[in-house]
Amino acid sequence: MGSSQADKAASHDRIVNIAAARMRRDGINGVGVAELMQEAGLTHGGFYRHFNSRDDLVGAAVECALAQGSERALAAAARGGRRGFEAIVDGYLSPAHRDLPESGCAVAALAEDISRADDWPRVAYGRQVEQYLEVLAGLTPTSDAVGDRRRSYLVLSALVGAVAMARAVGEVGLSDDILTETAAALKGL
Repeated sequence: MGSSQADKAASHDRIVNIAAARMRRDGINGVGVAELMQEAGLTHGGFYRHFNSRDDLVGAAVECALAQGSERALAAAARGGRRGFEAIVDGYLSPAHRDLPESGCAVAALAEDISRADDWPRVAYGRQVEQYLEVLAGLTPTSDAVGDRRRSYLVLSALVGAVAMARAVGEVGLSDDILTETAAALKGL
């Protein structure tokens, strides 16, 4: 690959990574092309050398955000069993995850936006949810595969819902309680 192609690929990745973080923090509609390109150190006119449309950027950034946001959860799951399950719960329901959505899980940060998005982001989001469900079902398996899968739906819904509510409430004490009480309930399953 020539240096101009390598530079273009590096610029493309920089744009996507910045957009992924900004979308988790500000929502899909909170990211403007002009500001994004400025933050990437590029001109607004250069956008179309990298993407055919804003929708193409959104799809690529959502996929990137989902992959980045799942890294910690999947690393915790690698511990296996109950330890992996509790590590996911503790990491997901932490004040750091609540307070830094730009580096956290896009499943929690983008749920509402994705429900109104085009097919590409919705398909990517669905794949990520399926991956989480599979991981959660496999961490503390019982002899009842249907029950394990059902429990994984409950756990994922509680994780995502608790983070969303903890971010939305205005009172820090209540926000902390949402995280800690949900973590305790999930660990008690």
